[in-house]
Amino acid sequence: MPERLDIAKTYKLFINGAFPRSESGRTMPVELGGSVAHVSRASRKDLRDAVEAARAALSKWSSATAYNRGQVLYRMAEMMEGKKRELAEAIGETTKRARDKATKASTKGARPRGNRGAGGGVAEVEAAIDRLVCFAGWADKYAQVLGCNNPVAGPYYNFTVPEPTGVVGVIAPNDSPLLGLVSLAAPALCAGNCVVALASEANPIPGAILGEVAATSDVPAGALNLLTGMHEELIPQFASHREIGAIHAAGLTPEHERRVREGVADNLKRVALHPRADFDGDRWRGPWIIEPLVEMKTIWHPSGA
Repeated sequence: MPERLDIAKTYKLFINGAFPRSESGRTMPVELGGSVAHVSRASRKDLRDAVEAARAALSKWSSATAYNRGQVLYRMAEMMEGKKRELAEAIGETTKRARDKATKASTKGARPRGNRGAGGGVAEVEAAIDRLVCFAGWADKYAQVLGCNNPVAGPYYNFTVPEPTGVVGVIAPNDSPLLGLVSLAAPALCAGNCVVALASEANPIPGAILGEVAATSDVPAGALNLLTGMHEELIPQFASHREIGAIHAAGLTPEHERRVREGVADNLKRVALHPRADFDGDRWRGPWIIEPLVEMKTIWHPSGA
């Protein structure tokens, strides 16, 4: 009997609710277990397609009720629970070693969370699920924290309320490829932004699987778009694209940070860069991580007095 041939999966992009291959036809090999899988290598054209899909979806997603957006994020957490084993295997021992090294180098006073220290890929998946549930809860509450009723002289009410910026470009770090991606994308989605995300270059497979999660989680087509590819090729395009209103990134190299800041100088988009890819702190579970991704609108209204 001939020996069974294992055919590794080719992971595709996730754009506008569908799974296209890169228009360039390129792929990147990634070691997965004992085999080699392939992921699509996105081009600049793929990025433009993703941004167009996000712009088209923005009206529907931003106008959805905050409660509805929270339910969609919670549904993503539920579907991720069903893919826990697949995601944990995709994260792999290489990512675990890199994460443990970064954790040892971080501040000693950090409060441990769950079983992140020993659970390998499963622990990172569980932390990512918790992060989605966290921002599902903030969806109808962050506005009360970031907004306010301003004291003014005269017969007026003066309110400051947050509104979504628009399309947010997310660039995931190489360490913590799933938790990092979710921690950067969930605050943007929570606030009603649409997201175009670039997965970890070192291990893009968890990002590709997250697209499969989103496809079965009631996320409107175009609200979340996921690309896999080379950071060196795509980061300058994220920075210079005029339809991307903000960039949310973590763990960039100094050279990539420089390219982002140079690229946005021409279009003045919002930029939130987190130099250390440490996603265990309380700052990643609060509404303040949403603040750089929203615009503040101030409204005057007669009080009738």
